[in-house]
Amino acid sequence: MSMEVSAWTSMYNAMHAQEDRRPFSWTTLRRIGRFARPHRRTLGWFVLLSSVVAALAVATPLLAGRIVDAIVHGEPFDVVVGLAALIAGIAVAEAGLGLLQRWLSAGIGEGLILDLRSAVYDHVQRMPIAFFTRTRTGALVSRLNNDVIGAQRAFSDTLSGVVGNLVTLVLTLAAMLALSWQITLISLLLLPVFVVPARRMGSRLARLEREAAAHNAAMGTQMTERFSAGGATLVKLFGRPDRESAEFRARARRVRDIGVRTAMVQTVFMTALTLVSALALALVYGLGGFMALRDQLAAGAVVSLAMLLTRLYAPLTELAGARVEVMSALVSFERVFEVLDLPPMITERPGARAVPDGPVSVEFDRVGFAYPAADKVSLASLEEVAVLDTRGGDQVLHDITFRAEPGQTVALVGSSGAGKSTIASLLPRLYDVDTGAVRLAGVDVRDLTAESLRGVLGMVTQDGHLFHDTVRANLLLARPEADDDELWEALRRARLDTLVAELPDGLDTVVGERGYRFSGGERQRLTIARLLLARPRVVILDEATAHLDATSEAAVQEALAEALAGRTAVVIAHRLSTVRAADQILVVEKGRIVERGTHDELLAAGGRYELLYRTQFAPAEGSGEPTAAPADRPVEPAAR
Repeated sequence: MSMEVSAWTSMYNAMHAQEDRRPFSWTTLRRIGRFARPHRRTLGWFVLLSSVVAALAVATPLLAGRIVDAIVHGEPFDVVVGLAALIAGIAVAEAGLGLLQRWLSAGIGEGLILDLRSAVYDHVQRMPIAFFTRTRTGALVSRLNNDVIGAQRAFSDTLSGVVGNLVTLVLTLAAMLALSWQITLISLLLLPVFVVPARRMGSRLARLEREAAAHNAAMGTQMTERFSAGGATLVKLFGRPDRESAEFRARARRVRDIGVRTAMVQTVFMTALTLVSALALALVYGLGGFMALRDQLAAGAVVSLAMLLTRLYAPLTELAGARVEVMSALVSFERVFEVLDLPPMITERPGARAVPDGPVSVEFDRVGFAYPAADKVSLASLEEVAVLDTRGGDQVLHDITFRAEPGQTVALVGSSGAGKSTIASLLPRLYDVDTGAVRLAGVDVRDLTAESLRGVLGMVTQDGHLFHDTVRANLLLARPEADDDELWEALRRARLDTLVAELPDGLDTVVGERGYRFSGGERQRLTIARLLLARPRVVILDEATAHLDATSEAAVQEALAEALAGRTAVVIAHRLSTVRAADQILVVEKGRIVERGTHDELLAAGGRYELLYRTQFAPAEGSGEPTAAPADRPVEPAAR
């Protein structure tokens, strides 16, 4: 590596190193060791190979000097050819060992990425829904990408660099001191000329790069939000395109200015380094030549010293910045471990068992629940705030008690924010109760395996979420082994088969991000088809028909009636017309069950349910016929 390239590398590392100033953590180092343990044999070979490659790099200048001496002293042709062949053999060996070294380095680095990403991904999947409602998705994805790759560099780049540079430095210094201690000391005095500008210029460029990164991130956020189907619709309805374009252009213009400035600073820096490098070599040749003419130094030694000079400055410059690289890698590891250290609130107990066979009852026994505070489920860095919100922990459900016998339907009605969806979320253990118990077939859900719980419960939420994938893939989430006939049957029962059949690719049609290629009602019917395919024993419907028009709602109600036959169901609805036939209706207000009974019993009682009913079905002015409440009512938050 040339002196200029070495200094450039040091400056680049200074630019991209993280500015986190924290003490060296032996705890983090031990945890890194546990992740590296499966790769320890490969790491050992890698370190050994790095040492051999470094030694070979020092051997070539010495042999080149020996060739010069052989020519000057008129040694036999065979000696010169033999030395040249040896240099060629070393070059070939260096190339081969370099490829092997890179293969080992890539294997270790990519293996570590696989282990870290898998660990973080698996851990995040076990986090409660509250974690995802608070966390910024981009910040979380960055942990699996940028920080994991930053941690990987500690093994693939930093480790090999430190080992190789240390071996090269020791051998080069020994060789140069043996040839001429005077020239070696003068060479060391020139080291600050390479290191100090690289570090200072690197810090200056780092500030520019961080500013550019901030503007790029802002532009990325703006594009992500405005280019989604929902965001584009919002801008077209309420936004001001000229203002949007002006804001984007201002950021892009600043990024351009920073890019030009950065390019010029880098060019000036590299030009200066190239000049200093040439002057350093001139000094070695001049002083060495003077000493050679006075018979104080061999001519070959001058050539060797000039070549070794590049081997001296390169490792010294690299090692000068090694601490920054190591600390940067440790910061990346700590940011990854920060996520892994956040305990999942929903865990499977040892000895958990499957849901008993047969029909399943649902029971809530004096349940109390409070949404967890932010410090229990989130990180300030993932929310991209300085300090976590300390609010939370207020109880939202109080003494919720009811029972649905196998095959019965229990309906939850009440005002938005009353706690209906929260009650439903406790059944599939999206959250766990604080007091009391939720039971399926008489067994506390906390004592059941997660796999059996997923197999027994089926849920349709009010937002009808779909992945950016094909119709087939979205359906197969419910039952991966289902064949095409079963898929089409589920679509038919959801009254969606005709629509899908008319699509260009049928089942293989991509639904678009969040299913935006379908209407709201079509998306909802597709999620209902997914439920029908799953054939669960307990069904939870959270405003399952909220986005359907009257015709679609009637069709889907027929399909749901067929799907609910013989199954236990918990149904949440604002439209009271959809819950009249429920075996039991629970009126929930402020986290409490304030009324319970059948439709007729609650109407006769003249309480809260009767008021809700009359509000929705008040006689239309000028007619004696009831009318349903408008469909564009406020949508209840999914977690409340």
